[in-house]
Amino acid sequence: MTTAADIMSQGAQCVPMNETLDRAAQLMREQNVGALPVCDENERMQGIVTDRDIVVKCVAAGHDPSKVRAGDLCEGTPRWISADASAEDALAEMETHQIRRLPVVDGDKQLVGMISEADVARTLTDDQVATFVERVYATS
Repeated sequence: MTTAADIMSQGAQCVPMNETLDRAAQLMREQNVGALPVCDENERMQGIVTDRDIVVKCVAAGHDPSKVRAGDLCEGTPRWISADASAEDALAEMETHQIRRLPVVDGDKQLVGMISEADVARTLTDDQVATFVERVYATS
């Protein structure tokens, strides 16, 4: 059985809720990623901030990214999956909630990786990728 750990990108890092968005953007650049999980002081995930969030919800709205905090952009319930969950369960979670990035946690609920669209495309069959794309991008 292919697991979430098998398809994830390792080394995901949280950005603290109180970190500024300009620093979050620098971390994204350094790690070559477009999204970072946002964690509280106990390293519990509070959401995800994306490069698009920073541009649309901060910069384009006329706010200063050196003054807005990552936690300010967190909305809704954070989604995640266990590293030992099946790849099918990970895809189902992403499809059900129409999300493009899914944090992966270990048995201690510590962040160990992220599953992105690129990971799905790189590791799964063409049929699985086609189904994923259809369901994630479907309009409700």
